[in-house]
Amino acid sequence: MNTPHIAIIGVGMAGVTCARTLRQAGHNVTLFDKSRGLGGRMSTRASAFGGFDHGAQYFTVRDPRFELAIATAPGVCKPWSANAVRVLDPNGRVIEAGLPGGERHWVATPGMNGLVKTWAAPLVEDGNVLLQTRVTRISPDPLKKNGWQLHTETDDGGQHIYAGFDQVILAIPPAQAQALLQASGQSALAEPLKNVRVDPCWTLMLAYPQAVQPGVITLGPQWNAARSTHHRIAWMARESSKPGRERIERWTVQASAPWSAEHVNDSPDRIKGKLIKAFAEITGIRVTPDLAEVHRWLYAKTAQPLGESHLWFKYQGIGLCGDWCLGHRVEDAFVSGLELALAVLKKR
Repeated sequence: MNTPHIAIIGVGMAGVTCARTLRQAGHNVTLFDKSRGLGGRMSTRASAFGGFDHGAQYFTVRDPRFELAIATAPGVCKPWSANAVRVLDPNGRVIEAGLPGGERHWVATPGMNGLVKTWAAPLVEDGNVLLQTRVTRISPDPLKKNGWQLHTETDDGGQHIYAGFDQVILAIPPAQAQALLQASGQSALAEPLKNVRVDPCWTLMLAYPQAVQPGVITLGPQWNAARSTHHRIAWMARESSKPGRERIERWTVQASAPWSAEHVNDSPDRIKGKLIKAFAEITGIRVTPDLAEVHRWLYAKTAQPLGESHLWFKYQGIGLCGDWCLGHRVEDAFVSGLELALAVLKKR
């Protein structure tokens, strides 16, 4: 019997979880993604002053399967107290402090992409991770019965067809999955996604290297993370407070979903100015940063999930997974990728 060959589009938590599970079961897996690096929304942005977790800020652990999986990467994940996280009013005053149910925050090291990169390492070593490779269409493979081939484009405009796949997994945001299925003549498979909604998010990254003093917070508030009720800002985190990070004072600021949606097509410079102003209003930090960059996530936080862990169209050999199936947490992405892999592995 031939070893099944599976293509997975997407290298975030869901895609990599699905890929590692299938690989461990003896399947041949190839990962594709249009990005430059692994992680998806668990990406880490590098800078001259240190990294920024500009997507997912932390994760929690509730599912025992997730706990067991994390244990396979000893030393990669560390608890982050974040000073228990504050909730602030628009003027920076604390409304409440503490975590519901005493739940722990965890981060991967040296950046949030550390866990995904560790799990994907065997696939990278196999030469089965193709980055900066956008899948534009999937179509039946003329040389393989019930098989699939992927039509791709690279950043330099090159086009290539990868063939010989038994199944194809889409571990990408629902809007992108819909577009790819429609372009591939599989619109019927996209029907369950019509009510799923994922909100955008603008993220601001700031660095203040002049503020560094060993062991002392010299700039702004004495807390390390906060949720905010300011109409522009939903979350702020002092990156240097996370374990395994560089000590240079850095902040990641994430805009609220309504404000991000309203300004989703604004220029980066306009967004940067408005978010810096709001950040100063909340924290009192009015020093000009040495670095200020923004990143737009078109698909950041699930507002309306699918309501089931994955979609598996067995007879077509096409599956879909992602945090958007269940919610917006990192663990939701893990569970979705895992349970889709288990569905694929079930005897036909």
